[in-house]
Amino acid sequence: MQSIRVVGGNTLAGSVDVSGSKNAALPILFSTLLADGTHRFENVPQLRDIDSTEQLLRALNCQTAHTGNSMRVSVVRPEKMEAPYDLVRKMRASILCLGPLLTRYGEARVSLPGGCAIGSRPVDLHVQTMKRLGAEIEVEAGYVIAKTKRLQGARILFDKVTVGGTENALMAAALARGTTVIENAAKEPEVVDLVHYLRSMGAKIDGEGTSVITIDGVDELHPAEHRIVPDRIEAGTLLIAGAITGGSVTIRQCVPQHLQALMDKMQDCGFKVHSDETSITVETAGEWSGTDVATAPYPAFPTDLQAQFM
Repeated sequence: MQSIRVVGGNTLAGSVDVSGSKNAALPILFSTLLADGTHRFENVPQLRDIDSTEQLLRALNCQTAHTGNSMRVSVVRPEKMEAPYDLVRKMRASILCLGPLLTRYGEARVSLPGGCAIGSRPVDLHVQTMKRLGAEIEVEAGYVIAKTKRLQGARILFDKVTVGGTENALMAAALARGTTVIENAAKEPEVVDLVHYLRSMGAKIDGEGTSVITIDGVDELHPAEHRIVPDRIEAGTLLIAGAITGGSVTIRQCVPQHLQALMDKMQDCGFKVHSDETSITVETAGEWSGTDVATAPYPAFPTDLQAQFM
């Protein structure tokens, strides 16, 4: 059994560059399925989920090359529009290939992350979204099997804010016929980053970062180049670590506005927080106290930083 041994009691101090966001990179990598050719990315984090995504893309006939934080994805038409269970089980985000495959090729066969599990499934929201866009979908033997002549623009109203659901809807609607309006859309920076890449590919999208996003479908997209947005959760985790150990820590190559809720709460606790366009510094200034925190979708305090902050 692997283990990590931590020897505590030391103050953390210094500066560090934050990595690219995994939660932004994953949907952007799947969006490459929307256009043949070579897509190029910078600031891609080196993580297991990225490796799993590369494996799935290669299973769909793509060629990938990953050197350091740079990555290249070359896309051609897959022989089979299928994401098999042995790859999907490694990562729930694999469901994000459903929208691109369906809208580009008119068919998709994507394994459920839990195989043949009966009952409420995390993918149900994605399935309902594709149905709203006109797809015919069945769930058989642990697979979502979808087909369509061409997806049609529609009004999509999410009952609750969903990042993955918003992302799949965006990718599917990009090549659909007509206009799609997503209401109660996720506002997360990772969703905005996906829109920025889709737009660089030629998609017509307005309203990212708000609760209503409008997509006018186009006939085709083209590959592009993109730098993945910095990881706000990694940045926030390092800021909290510096603060609670009584140190002075500077996080570079980040987007401070993505962490405004965290910075506000840290100041409420008595920490000194300074920021400029691309960095944040936290310092411990004497005694600090607790504060109340309620997590909610962006731009509120992120759930993924709750445990660290507590």
